[in-house]
Amino acid sequence: MHFHNNGQWLTTVLAAITWFALSESNALAAEKPVALRAGAAAVDITPQEFPLNMPGGFSANMAESAHDPFHARAVVFDDGTTTLAMVVVDSLGASPEVLDEAKEMAAKQTGIATDKMLICSTHTHSGPPSNTKEGSAPAVAYRKVLVAGLAESIVRAHAALRPAAVGAASHPLAEEVFNRRWFLKPGKMPLNPFGKLDQVKMNPGQSPDVLDRPAGPTDPDITVISVQDERRRPLALFANYSLHYVGAPPRGQLSADYFGEFSRLMPSRLRGDEGFVAMMSNGTSGDINNIPFTVTRPPREPFEQIRIVARKAADTAWLAHRKIEKHQSDARLGMIERQVTLKYRRPSAEEIAEANEVLAVKDKDAIARLPRLAQNYARNTIAAAERAEDTLTVQLQAIRIGDLAVCGIPFETFAEIGLELKRRSPFPQTMVIGLANGRHGYLPTPEQHRLGGYETWLGTNKVQKDASVILTDNLLEMLDGLNALPLAN
Repeated sequence: MHFHNNGQWLTTVLAAITWFALSESNALAAEKPVALRAGAAAVDITPQEFPLNMPGGFSANMAESAHDPFHARAVVFDDGTTTLAMVVVDSLGASPEVLDEAKEMAAKQTGIATDKMLICSTHTHSGPPSNTKEGSAPAVAYRKVLVAGLAESIVRAHAALRPAAVGAASHPLAEEVFNRRWFLKPGKMPLNPFGKLDQVKMNPGQSPDVLDRPAGPTDPDITVISVQDERRRPLALFANYSLHYVGAPPRGQLSADYFGEFSRLMPSRLRGDEGFVAMMSNGTSGDINNIPFTVTRPPREPFEQIRIVARKAADTAWLAHRKIEKHQSDARLGMIERQVTLKYRRPSAEEIAEANEVLAVKDKDAIARLPRLAQNYARNTIAAAERAEDTLTVQLQAIRIGDLAVCGIPFETFAEIGLELKRRSPFPQTMVIGLANGRHGYLPTPEQHRLGGYETWLGTNKVQKDASVILTDNLLEMLDGLNALPLAN
């Protein structure tokens, strides 16, 4: 009995020692610094088969060649617990179906979960079609090139993972962003396609006799995520600017616009080697473009304004990079994806009747007397009435990289929404990416809906008028969740 008690005592002591050792080991593991790794890659996805329709407009705009290359550019981060990928693709706006196909392909080869991948489109209006399963042979062929290239960019970036450090900062470039929605002087507002008067007009021209004031703000900041390897050499730069495409490439040629030209210039700014990858994502630019409505610019040759904006953006990104006080090699990663269901907008019975009346007009002279784009938007009205689905489920993402937050929104998002997210974010630095994981039309605020204008018209805007409030609230909740994690060990 005495021996048994001694044995029991010994077992108890050994168990206590083991428990203490395990606890101490776990504590040491928890205190062990995060070893951040990162990799980056760029894959050429320039179309090789032509002609291709450039889908950024109301009528066919055919391209016979590519002026400059198109890419899928990826950066992958891993902190030992979370692996995530961020990709920028030179495209007007790839659909969720295309992006999901690429994500699945990349996940099978890398093991990265698809809900830990963000893919955003730049929104170049001189890009090829991206969502065509049926149609012309070149367009169908390009969809396969796009999907494969997107997946390959993630696979290559993942294969290139190495010890790394990350930092972020921003710097303003206010002189190249302009709100394109304007209040006009009394009596100067034309009828919209529905035969009604809006309070504001998109791209109203530059006449001082017409212009009153812009209807919203701009976000002037270029925000950069800088990635360095363990020897502090530049590995990647992920930038973000709330500016629509610039446009005016050579006629009949595809172009990646200023996003592609920025990526070409940045290696010289940061002295990156051939493995360095720079990318520019589109921010909240739904109501922002590059037209200075109160100033007349000198004429530009094709592609010249793209080069000018890209050069200024590259210089500004360099200035932002200089502001980074420290690159963290122990930055914690986190990513939350959330599906949010929104209601589709439906036209009223009166709007349907008015649309049918417009579509019944067949005489060319009578059609010419209709408001501009009247029949286009009449067709949009009927399509909205006949849509089988009542709701649209969209994908939101929030990412944490150390003390930086990134929000991904699958809309052409108004600048004031991005500014609000930055202002209310619990993180000291927040980047907001538009056209992330899909493209579902414009996202105005309820206040901008009341003003009307192109971005609010039924057909251009597809979802309920308070959608921006719903999505902003969801993203702020997601950011709060990410903020509960420690910044770094």
